[in-house]
Amino acid sequence: MPHPTPTHHRLGPYRRLFTHPGTRAFTLGNLVARLPMGMFSVSAVVMIADARGSYALAGAVTATGLAATALVAPWVARLVDRHGQARVAVPATLFAALGGVALLLCLHYDAPDWTLFAAYAATATTPNIGGMSRARWAHLLEGDPDALHTANSFEQAADELCFMLGPVLAAFLCATFFPEAGTLVGGVLLLTGMFLFTAQRATEPPVAPRTKARSPLRSPGMPSLLAAFLATGAVFGAMEVVTIAFADERGHRTAAGVLLGLQAAGSCAAGLLFGTLKLRRPAESRLPWCTAAMAALMTLPLLAAALTSSLLLLAPALLLAGMATAPTMVTGMALVQQRTPADRLNEGMTLAVTALLGGVAAGSALGGWTVERASAVTGFGIPVTAAALALLITLSSRARR
Repeated sequence: MPHPTPTHHRLGPYRRLFTHPGTRAFTLGNLVARLPMGMFSVSAVVMIADARGSYALAGAVTATGLAATALVAPWVARLVDRHGQARVAVPATLFAALGGVALLLCLHYDAPDWTLFAAYAATATTPNIGGMSRARWAHLLEGDPDALHTANSFEQAADELCFMLGPVLAAFLCATFFPEAGTLVGGVLLLTGMFLFTAQRATEPPVAPRTKARSPLRSPGMPSLLAAFLATGAVFGAMEVVTIAFADERGHRTAAGVLLGLQAAGSCAAGLLFGTLKLRRPAESRLPWCTAAMAALMTLPLLAAALTSSLLLLAPALLLAGMATAPTMVTGMALVQQRTPADRLNEGMTLAVTALLGGVAAGSALGGWTVERASAVTGFGIPVTAAALALLITLSSRARR
């Protein structure tokens, strides 16, 4: 019998992953429901700016939605842990969809500005579909750390793919049809995917017996880990704003989407490759190395921008820079799973995502401030600084532990 080719061997772990009954069905629902997560903010900005003629208002509304998510998402995740995914995720998603519909109606009927904030804040009840999917893998692959590592890598790659394609799809729908098209299609995809995902009851993790386990925030090592997620989110947020500004300064703003897509593509590819590796060192030992690689590779866009000012050279620099983010996120999520009590797993992973989103917001604001006060080239120093801060946090945390 011929030996398998290297490509065949690399794909093996993922093929084995989906031999478990029901995994393909819940993954399909997961991907369909996850794609709109990259659509909603772009769609809301386009829709509000078109109706009210103010990007400042549009930005303020979406920022309010992000703040509401930071407050509401851990609470929704706690309910999922206590009552099960299907019982909580479906009504929570329906309520979030109603918030999107309310936003459309407020804009259509020229309601006061404050109603836009209230309507968009209601969408914060959207469950963390990525966290629920990771919880299913953790349940199905209990006792098989190699397979769980592959599953976590796949989930991270799926995150990157959806956040790469979502904004592109939203912009296409809003520009080709009408400004509300992105929000409407996103809502339909979210509901369809969530119904399909929660219908797969055979793979849903059972509700863990309630214990007096402390909040994930009080678990040993979790505060510093969440701080590292916050710094990593700042890398993403700053890089997005600064890259757009850099391209805009050179009269090629439309190229910014391609550049950011390359960064996401690099992360997606690295995540899939990372999932095929047989890792022997524990996640706690790997995280400093991953964050060190991220800090080192984030200097490439800064060097390309400072030394050449060329978009053509910035493109491969962003592709390479993106390759360190997925391994960092996969390893960080593995530590979240290890450090979170079993009956509060969704809550722990949602806290990590919330920290990440908080970092994205902070990084976007700081990146924009730096571009305004200095230049886009200087702004590329923000992701480098944020990645270095993530490295310092992980090193100091490990030294304390």
